[in-house]
Amino acid sequence: MGNKQSYPRFKHSGDKPNVEQKASHTDDEPAKITRRDVLSRAAGAGLAGLTGAMPSALKAQTAEPAAEEAKKELSEPLGGFSNYGQPSVHQKRLIRWISNNPTVPTDGVSWTPLHLLNGTITPNGLHYERHHNGVPAIDPNQHRLNILGLVETPLTFAWQDLLFYPMHSQQYFIECGGNSNSGWLPEPAQSAAGYLHGLVSAREWSGVMLKTLFTETGLRENAKWLIATGADPSGFSMSIPLDKALDDCMLALYQNGEYVRPENGFPMRLIVPGWEGVTHVKWVKQLMISDQPLNSRFETSSYTELLPDGRADKFSFEIGVKSLITFPAAGHTLPRAGWYEITGLAWSGKDVLAKVEVSSDGGESWQVAKFDQPPAKNMFSRFSLPWHWQEQEVTLMSRAYDQQGNVQLMHDELVQAKGHNVYYHYNGIICWQIDGFGDIRHAFR
Repeated sequence: MGNKQSYPRFKHSGDKPNVEQKASHTDDEPAKITRRDVLSRAAGAGLAGLTGAMPSALKAQTAEPAAEEAKKELSEPLGGFSNYGQPSVHQKRLIRWISNNPTVPTDGVSWTPLHLLNGTITPNGLHYERHHNGVPAIDPNQHRLNILGLVETPLTFAWQDLLFYPMHSQQYFIECGGNSNSGWLPEPAQSAAGYLHGLVSAREWSGVMLKTLFTETGLRENAKWLIATGADPSGFSMSIPLDKALDDCMLALYQNGEYVRPENGFPMRLIVPGWEGVTHVKWVKQLMISDQPLNSRFETSSYTELLPDGRADKFSFEIGVKSLITFPAAGHTLPRAGWYEITGLAWSGKDVLAKVEVSSDGGESWQVAKFDQPPAKNMFSRFSLPWHWQEQEVTLMSRAYDQQGNVQLMHDELVQAKGHNVYYHYNGIICWQIDGFGDIRHAFR
């Protein structure tokens, strides 16, 4: 499709971080030593000599400095109060990884580090980003929302006006239609799990239901579509069927209890539960009611896919059923044999999840995982399963089902069904191959 140059297929194996991230991942952290390094050194020095020398070496090199460091910390002044809390200085790896278009730096994404998080709520500062032309700096006191078109009474709302409306709060995930799109490549890309599959996040959103606003404007009989336009320089507009807008869509003003962050749409954004992220228009300035969709460039040359039979799949709104093991996963190394808890996230935009199965033998057998909480519609569910690793090569994978019977397919099955011209909505089974040293790689099956 001709316009995809402006929305690059996100690269992973060869990408380099920007300058700030590079410092966070290298200069400020000690070199990572894996079991493979230790065993390789043991082979070079002689295992017997290493076995006898290691305990005393560890005491000399780690125990005494650690004790001295503890004394030093106790003698130093303690930290004071802060007006806005920040992560620990020791959490420098917990960042969004940026992948942008070199020719248009404001066009790109930043990834949620799912492999470094737990629970189901994404912190505000780590929600993924997808921008077509940067983040506008909007003064909320000057911003206006216009509702017009096929309405009985066109209305304009100030941000402050909306703050006094009845608020609805709900936890939802948002997933970019391009998330996991490296899965369509011939060979599996290699990066940490969150930087392959982290264009999805979940949080509590609070705001005004669209049906509340449309009750005030009224709707004409031929009203069929909502066309939402954002205030960013890309001229971004998306068409949403009015039935969906009146069902469960929200104009969000808060995320996780505080005002929506600028990169997530401040002062207001749409929430379209269960549908691809492109429909959740950020920085909303206009809601136009129409009898037909807009067919904008974001709905035709982008976010549309060519099917094997030559037809174009347009307005493929719903997010399919999906799951991802976040530990153990690429980005981790297993240090030793023993018991581990396999854990991950599952979600579906089509229906409530029914179950998640986990395989540790490449799909030969499956076990039903446990949900931490009963699954909720259009929200992450965390699953887990105890697992014993014996330093053998294994392939871990998870498979989610929803209550409509939708299920994830293996990579090869999905590619065969969708063809080789697709770009969005990859929801195949995600595999992690673990070698005998505990190193983990992305794999296809």
